[in-house]
Amino acid sequence: MDPLIVVLAAGASSRMKQSKASGFEERLLLEAQMKPKSMISLGAHDRPMMDYLLYNIRTAGYEEVTIVVGENDEHIRAYYGDASNQDRSFGLKISYAIQKIPADRIKPLGTADALMQAMNVRRDWRGKKFTVCNSDNIYSQRALGLLRETHHPCALIDYEREALRFREERIEQFAVIHKDVEGYLVDIIEKPTTQQISSATDSGGRLGISMNIFRFSYDLILPVLERVQLHPVRQEKEIPQAVKLLAQQNPRAVGTIPLSEYVPDLTTKSDIPLVREYLKREFPYLSLREQV
Repeated sequence: MDPLIVVLAAGASSRMKQSKASGFEERLLLEAQMKPKSMISLGAHDRPMMDYLLYNIRTAGYEEVTIVVGENDEHIRAYYGDASNQDRSFGLKISYAIQKIPADRIKPLGTADALMQAMNVRRDWRGKKFTVCNSDNIYSQRALGLLRETHHPCALIDYEREALRFREERIEQFAVIHKDVEGYLVDIIEKPTTQQISSATDSGGRLGISMNIFRFSYDLILPVLERVQLHPVRQEKEIPQAVKLLAQQNPRAVGTIPLSEYVPDLTTKSDIPLVREYLKREFPYLSLREQV
């Protein structure tokens, strides 16, 4: 039950910046163009979205978080500081890993590369397990706690498709989970075909979706990450590719944890009102300086 977690926050936020929306303050539109998605001020007292994720992380029993940031980050490190800044960290020990952009690219190399940077910084986590998640989703205390407590060497949350409540075109952007009868991961299928969706649907009609929240054994995932190749279309190295390789090379290494709940997802400007309303409804008690 190692209380360790990596939060991925180095993405370029391309879809957010390129999207269009209206009906809310000009200030938020400007933030959506200038800041990482997780730092847009969507909460009470202009709290950034990541505050609510970190609150859930701490409440779920985690103690140390490594945040992966971009090399030009001007917001996350300035806001949260380091382990000595208890005012905004909810008591978490915060460290950072920097994902640099290769000289021949204009965007980061993907989430698998981001995770590698975190593991290079946290070599003291060898022999331990840690959770990894996106910074632009609000994962529940339950989901985070289930991963921290799992007995599996590696695992992921298996979200019920219907409970996510996203539009069909949004759901199609997430990966489908294919598991065996005992619940061990067999495959993660991105952009699944109708046949693949049918094959991954269980006898009760349930289809599992990955929302990019995982638990890894440091020693098991590291050599797999080192072998991940660039995606042929997106030209990035992604964590689902690594998890697929791990499951293929080491059957029963990756357990799945079924869960049926909504996960707020901040991808484009049209998501801003939905996430604001969720934070207002679910965190009415989280005042400006609330601590765990």
